[in-house]
Amino acid sequence: MNCLRSKVFLNSGLMIKPTRFSTSVNEKLEGCLSDVTVLDLTRILAGPFCTMLLSDLGAKVIKVEKPGKGDETRGWGPPFVNGDSTYYLSINRNKKSIAIDFKRSEGLKILEKLVASSDIFIENYIPGKLNSMGLGYDDLNKINPKIIYCSISGFGPTGPYAKRAGFDVIAASMGGLLAITGPEGGEPCKVGVAMSDLSTGLYAHGAILAALHQRSITGLGMKIDCNLLSTTVSILANLGVGYLNSGIIPPRRGTAHETVVPYQSYECADGKHITLCAGSDKMFHSICRVIFSPAEAEKIINDPKYTDNANRNANRLELNKLITKGLSAKPMQEWLKHFEGSGISYGPVNELDDVFEDPQVIHNQSVISVDHNKGGKIKLLGPAVKYQPLASNLSAFRSEMKSPPDVGEHTIEVLQQLGYNNETIEQLKEKKIIQC
Repeated sequence: MNCLRSKVFLNSGLMIKPTRFSTSVNEKLEGCLSDVTVLDLTRILAGPFCTMLLSDLGAKVIKVEKPGKGDETRGWGPPFVNGDSTYYLSINRNKKSIAIDFKRSEGLKILEKLVASSDIFIENYIPGKLNSMGLGYDDLNKINPKIIYCSISGFGPTGPYAKRAGFDVIAASMGGLLAITGPEGGEPCKVGVAMSDLSTGLYAHGAILAALHQRSITGLGMKIDCNLLSTTVSILANLGVGYLNSGIIPPRRGTAHETVVPYQSYECADGKHITLCAGSDKMFHSICRVIFSPAEAEKIINDPKYTDNANRNANRLELNKLITKGLSAKPMQEWLKHFEGSGISYGPVNELDDVFEDPQVIHNQSVISVDHNKGGKIKLLGPAVKYQPLASNLSAFRSEMKSPPDVGEHTIEVLQQLGYNNETIEQLKEKKIIQC
């Protein structure tokens, strides 16, 4: 991994001379993971999201799919673009697709050859499934001791729920996320996007990078286990720790914060909403001075019920009524002008059309455009992180983002790189072991 270059690594007296980490700073790098190969046996969201993040950084991601329909999300539409669901397109850019039936011996041999030349193996099958096929960590470690094997599951590799299929909304239900999400006094709600899946993908991404770093020291791979339920429980954050130490179950509060007041969305005169956050007493004072007349503001600021956050929390219903009444006097856009430069944390509740027209979103280059395989261009959400290399020839990201692949689009290319000749590839195709 180019990001982790070193001349000699020591571990328990063992000296290892690396052969793959010697890129010169004078060479052009196509992303800081440009010498990392990822064998991706994941579908749906958490795994593909993780491997897409790795691909953005230059890793060569080989997406292994079942011949035929491939990843289930290819059909998760509408909307579709040139026959591909936008769900699939959102999480599979920059990858190469190889379609193999690895349940058959000849397909399994192809996969084993890929393992031998890969750095990372990532899968999200039900725990035990790949072990039964000879593709467990112990099996692959014998082929390639440097392999980093990442498993993503619904509930973990062991325990009473290990064999259950795990989807985001189930983990979010069981992990408490649905119970704390939704309008006050209303029904439990799922978050608009699959936060348990996406957060698990982010955890897996970070864990893989940590394992790559350790491998640069030891020369050895490792097994990583991530699961949706543990992720969901871990991101309960302040609410989870609050319950563990107080025994108080927090109610659903809509857009409001459990402990900070005011910290929520309010309706304006035109029916649109603005979100205000008072992270300090000073911010609260500023909010009051923008919304209310000078006399009203000072009265509220000096009211013993609102002098600090603890008191504001205890009297949140009454305070929120005052703020709602004050904001009902003007439309949202007018309030945005009043809050500009006030030092207050604020923002409009944007619909998606507003999001992608927002000047800061545009400035941050949050949308990218790539050529679609079947013609024309498609828009995708761009990487959220920016890097500033010290040298102009060093790039954290690959130089060109590429469209998500068709099922088996790169099967022939990958097999040829493994040493398969055209005759053998044609035979594998006729036996329906591969799709290309």
